[in-house]
Amino acid sequence: MGDIKQLIGNRIRSLRQEASYSQEVLAHRSSLDRTYINSVENGHRNISIVNLEKIASALDVSLAEFFGTSAFEEVPHDE
Repeated sequence: MGDIKQLIGNRIRSLRQEASYSQEVLAHRSSLDRTYINSVENGHRNISIVNLEKIASALDVSLAEFFGTSAFEEVPHDE
């Protein structure tokens, strides 16, 4: 289990690859920069919910579908 930024990045990468999109295509479809997509996928960015919605929409998935995976069942949190 990784931190939430890495989990989200991994999920974006997985969905992008399932759609057979390059990072450049996803960036264009979501109106975001390719380097931003790369840094999110690598867990280096604390992505905003607005940008997450743009990416999910570009991947043709709802936010419910995006988070509807077992990878998010036990997200670590600060105590």
